[in-house]
Amino acid sequence: MGKRRKVKTRKRELNKLEPVTLKKLPPGMHSDGGGLYLVVQESGSRSWILRTMIRGARKDIGLGGLSTRSLADARDEASKLRSRARKGEDVLAKRRLEKIKTNVPTFETAARAVHKEIAPTLKNEHNKTVWIRAMENHVFPVFGKKTVDAIDSTDILRAIAPIWTKKPDMARKTLTRIRRVMSSVTIAGYRNVQAGEITVPLPNPTAGVLDVLPKQPRAEKHEAMPYSQIPDFIRKVRTSTSGIAVKLAMELTILTATRTREVLEAEWSEIDLEAAVWSIPGHRMKMDEPHVVPLSDRCLEILREAKRITDGGSIVFCSGKPNEPLSNVSMLRSLQRMEGYASVTMHGFRAAFTTWAHERTKFDNLVIEASLAHKVSGIKSHYLRTTFPEQRKNLMKQWAQFCTGAAAAKVVRMHG
Repeated sequence: MGKRRKVKTRKRELNKLEPVTLKKLPPGMHSDGGGLYLVVQESGSRSWILRTMIRGARKDIGLGGLSTRSLADARDEASKLRSRARKGEDVLAKRRLEKIKTNVPTFETAARAVHKEIAPTLKNEHNKTVWIRAMENHVFPVFGKKTVDAIDSTDILRAIAPIWTKKPDMARKTLTRIRRVMSSVTIAGYRNVQAGEITVPLPNPTAGVLDVLPKQPRAEKHEAMPYSQIPDFIRKVRTSTSGIAVKLAMELTILTATRTREVLEAEWSEIDLEAAVWSIPGHRMKMDEPHVVPLSDRCLEILREAKRITDGGSIVFCSGKPNEPLSNVSMLRSLQRMEGYASVTMHGFRAAFTTWAHERTKFDNLVIEASLAHKVSGIKSHYLRTTFPEQRKNLMKQWAQFCTGAAAAKVVRMHG
């Protein structure tokens, strides 16, 4: 009889709540016994939690709301979890893993989320577009629809191998971006697996891929035209069949020794025709430093002609649409159409300028490097506080005179 009374008391300790009273209980934690509680919020919402010991530490485990889990179901689930916890299982970690596994994103979803997160930190719209476009063209078609927990090294190889030797630079950057996406989802727990009682992340599937890819071809140097040929080349550009905006942009790129993208994205707000300077903001420069370009007489002529055809837009060199810059390949295609210049790159004209400046003038190397917006290295970088505006103005004037054939037969030599 004593035993029956003990069992009856134990049952009361474990089953304190009554189904008919659950919706009438006031705000607070209402014990059903054995660590099972119905939590009633001030708002009226009601949910179950199990408070139990897991590997020596007290933990609360959510069991769902009263609207989706009845008292009987909550007691049954609590009993199972208590039993597993007593055996040493980390039931909370397993439940967390199970919950994550029901929401594993596809690679494309994860990649677009990472792109959205890092886009504000990328230098310009071109970089933002290129980042995701490479994924859209070469990665998403291969394994974009697979969930990130199912992706392995074979998937990475299938996407990267076809472009590894054909487009080396893009392939390397794409592989780096894939690695970043996979690291992100690993940190979020989407690639965790249970190894016995331990939760461990799967390795990043990009690891080791480089070991099995073939050696990439050596990067080609920017093909530079000998500077002696530039005056004749500019005359051919002016009479070519390319659009007027493209021809003007090409000549300005050469005469200012700037990069193609800096010219293509140039805006009228950066240019002061009266002061004859072009101030490129730091966010558009490769080195993230603002760069002031002195404009020669011929550069001013080019810009005035460009202004005449831009129809009041903010972009200096527009495509056929208002305020839309020329495409990245507009100058390259123009070069390819010109007989004998298919292997020349616009970037190579910066090398031609450098060679000309060293061989045909006596300007100091620091002045030449400043004209190219190169950063000074070594001890000089700690003390240099000038970009040599007057010397560069003279240097760029001579360069324009040489390129356009406006100078005398012999280039005047000047000290910087």
